[in-house]
Amino acid sequence: MAKVSILIPVRNEGINIRIMLKILNAVIDMENEILVIYDSGDDDTIPAVKSMDKLYSNVKLVHNDLGKGVVNAIRSGVKVSTGDYILIFAADEIGPVLAVDDMVALLDQGCDLVSCTRYAYGGRRLGGSLIGGFLSRIANKMLCILSGSVLTDATTGIKIFKRKVFEEIPLESRPIGWAFIFELAVKAQEKGLKLGEVPIVSIDRLYGGKSSFLLWPWVKEYLRWFFWAVRHLPAARRMEKPIVRIPQSTIN
Repeated sequence: MAKVSILIPVRNEGINIRIMLKILNAVIDMENEILVIYDSGDDDTIPAVKSMDKLYSNVKLVHNDLGKGVVNAIRSGVKVSTGDYILIFAADEIGPVLAVDDMVALLDQGCDLVSCTRYAYGGRRLGGSLIGGFLSRIANKMLCILSGSVLTDATTGIKIFKRKVFEEIPLESRPIGWAFIFELAVKAQEKGLKLGEVPIVSIDRLYGGKSSFLLWPWVKEYLRWFFWAVRHLPAARRMEKPIVRIPQSTIN
């Protein structure tokens, strides 16, 4: 049984996945499995992963048979995973790899869910959509002000949690972008779970590929959970602040 199951949902990430698998296996020392989850059989990620079969026995391809979208890909991955801890990772994100050890350490210390943050403790966001980046930063700031959220970056897709968290929190997000991870973050706070944060330097799509970011559908779904948090989190304003670990790599 793996200690950590790393779930990577993909859609035509053939360019990025080779690099990501090499980096993950070079950096992460603990026992792990890497599940690359795809929707369609013609995804160019599949041959890229198969070409590395002889290099990495911990890497497995998983077909998402629950319906399109990242949330269904994650459900499919969790269903077949064996790890005590579930780490959700993006194929195009290089920087957060250096934070994995610190994220796992916080779970070992008793946290239930640990989020990366691009907006506090030295974290930074580089690259990606300018509009998406602006909206993300403003939304997270307003979320903390209006709802009492204690996570400074609830919307980031890089999160790790104990298996029971996924089993205990019902996800209702539509399969639009990474909205479900925002839902998971605010519902974890509403339940009073013990949280942690680790700053990262996020470098979006360093090695190419096309983002699936669609402004209006994403905004609508994220707003849904933003207003849910505003309604439900004020009762949890006194919840314990997250435990923070600052990796050496984020310190200038």
